[in-house]
Amino acid sequence: MKKTIITGIVLAVAALAMLTVSIRHSEPLESKPLGTVSGIVTDSKTGAPLAAVAVQIVGTTSGTLTDASGKYTIVGIVPGSYTLKASLVAYASQEIMSLTVTAGNTTQQDFQLASMTIACDKPQIVTAERDLLRLTETQNQRQLSTGSVKNMPVATVQELLQTQAGVVSRGGQVHMHGSPSNEVPYVVDGVSIKDPLGGTGAVEQESNISGRVTENMQIVKGGFDAEYGNAPEKCGQIHQRDGRGSKNVGGIMPPCIDKPTYGNVPMSTGGSVPPNGQQYDAMFFKHYGVNPFVSTDDDHLSTFAIDADNASYSMTRSYLTRGSLPPEEAVRVEEFVNNFKYEYRHPQERAFRVCLEGAPSKFGDKYQLLKIGIVGKKIEECRRQDANLVFVIDVSGSMDMENRLGAVKKALHMLVDNLTDRDRVGIVAYRTDAFEVLSPTSIRDRERIIRAIDGLYASGSTWAEGGLRLGYQMADRCFDRSRINRIILCTDGVANEGQTAAEDILKEIKQYADRGITLSAIGFGMNNYNDVLLEKLGDKGNGHYAYVDNWEEARRIFVENLTGTLQVIARDVKIQVDFNPNTVDRYRLLGYENRDVADNQFRNDKADGGEIGSGHTVTALYEIKLKYEAHGDLGTVFVRYKDPNTFAVNEVAEPIDQSYFSHSFESASSDFRLAAAAAEFAEILRNSYWAQDGHLSDVLRVVGQVERERCDDQVIELMDLVAKADRMMKANEDGQGPLGMETE
Repeated sequence: MKKTIITGIVLAVAALAMLTVSIRHSEPLESKPLGTVSGIVTDSKTGAPLAAVAVQIVGTTSGTLTDASGKYTIVGIVPGSYTLKASLVAYASQEIMSLTVTAGNTTQQDFQLASMTIACDKPQIVTAERDLLRLTETQNQRQLSTGSVKNMPVATVQELLQTQAGVVSRGGQVHMHGSPSNEVPYVVDGVSIKDPLGGTGAVEQESNISGRVTENMQIVKGGFDAEYGNAPEKCGQIHQRDGRGSKNVGGIMPPCIDKPTYGNVPMSTGGSVPPNGQQYDAMFFKHYGVNPFVSTDDDHLSTFAIDADNASYSMTRSYLTRGSLPPEEAVRVEEFVNNFKYEYRHPQERAFRVCLEGAPSKFGDKYQLLKIGIVGKKIEECRRQDANLVFVIDVSGSMDMENRLGAVKKALHMLVDNLTDRDRVGIVAYRTDAFEVLSPTSIRDRERIIRAIDGLYASGSTWAEGGLRLGYQMADRCFDRSRINRIILCTDGVANEGQTAAEDILKEIKQYADRGITLSAIGFGMNNYNDVLLEKLGDKGNGHYAYVDNWEEARRIFVENLTGTLQVIARDVKIQVDFNPNTVDRYRLLGYENRDVADNQFRNDKADGGEIGSGHTVTALYEIKLKYEAHGDLGTVFVRYKDPNTFAVNEVAEPIDQSYFSHSFESASSDFRLAAAAAEFAEILRNSYWAQDGHLSDVLRVVGQVERERCDDQVIELMDLVAKADRMMKANEDGQGPLGMETE
């Protein structure tokens, strides 16, 4: 075992984040109080309070969202002069310059935002500036320079940590991202203690820890979330098992507990049945293999169910921003490709348009890359069907965190605020038992719905089966075929009571899914999370699966793409590509391994397919090897689907002609090159055999060129994630764990 100690670093890993501060002062700094900013945000025209407005101190990680009354409060601000910004979709952003924050005082600053109205009968394109406001400080490492620490009005470690996002002091204890320090152990300079930062926890060994900011101090916090109960205190060390994050808990795993079983875990917050019908091991993913190349002489048909999810990309983003590479099995190529917006033209009349483009592959020598875009009809927000929604909310012990149940509440606030008065919402919650929180209620009574959401609290184990059954029963009571009938499940997916495997749970709900009650499975949280269950529920529940790792993703799902999230335009969508054996030698579908459909089931309309929402697009990539001097017809793309209301079956076909192919990769569209780079990024991360010679530096060059051609926040983010992954992989090759952690 090799251990690297970085001199002069204060390292605190709490809940889901690690904070690193470089300090060169041996003398305590003068202690001064911090400041607060608060106010209310209203509509400039109506004077009505605005909820879910992002209020941020520009250039810092400090920020918050307004509540249902439009009020906000940002605490723990170092005194000084700042720019304060408020932004909300469909409103013009507003900035207050030179806002002065003084020590020990609250600065009052209100906002009045001007609405940018979009008329239903006169479509417009509105471009508004939008800031990224993350729910928590998700980076594993936060660096503060010596100069910045020197000028900060803090004297103790506790005061220093409280200047960072997600850290507060309650009752003499430091809470980081919702976790009190006496729930899990810390190691301070090698001494295992509880609450080393000024609270009441007992020190297990003799120690002269004073809590003052000094040289050469190292603080490490470990342990598990609430599903496990309190972890043994000797397990508080940080161990990086492997750079790819497999067999660890978000990159952090106490060495003395590898696969804890329920027999050794307190039952006050856990359960007695392993999730997925398998042994409990914190993070659940499943590897579905990697598609091979197929000779057209053996099989010229490639068939799969459509899938517009992007949860795998969001999950990978969460891993990388926390300082760990994702497990290989967490990476699904198609969800990386489908995370991005491509410049497809939506059809006006029919449900789908097929868009084709090809070029020589940048990452597959002597192969062509074929991009198939399935573009759905877009329904304007003011023309979407009225909705009957049932929120099924996990309130078990594992959800007792700000970035779990806290995030669920805020996300549902956003959703409720963007529904119309014609919509209705019912609420079911589950923990050890399942219970009705709110009977179906009109959005006209928003305050009642919000009170019901805010009144939820976490405890007990996780009876997902009971919660889903009760939610479907509620949806069935108010079922109306002329309306959207949807379950919105919000959970970390860790079911540990009753039936815990997706197949078992789906036996209970299939009758409802077939009738037209769809399911959106929305995942929250990290460290103990069940991707396997949620993905299957989203797929088999005739809906979709998403993972919320930051506020931008929550806003995308519940605000910007609300109609697409709720309004289904086609059911049981399947794609079949018939390659011409005379021109195509072999082919390989990139991704969609878990959405494979037998070729002879393509026109079996009882076979399950995927669901597509309003305006959704689905992109699939094939690597193909052409035969010598091949030209003309390469094959045909078929798309088969059911009308969401009448269930009438339709099929469209689009021939693949070589005229769709560019002569070089560089001359292809930026959409094409972006999709290719996203796919290669995923292939390398999941250690695909077909990308064993691939390099993330090559991916980064392609993404960088695309970014120079188009102003796109998503592309900028992708550049950042590829660069992070590249650094981590290179560190692993050098035998060093990321962030200076121990490596075995």
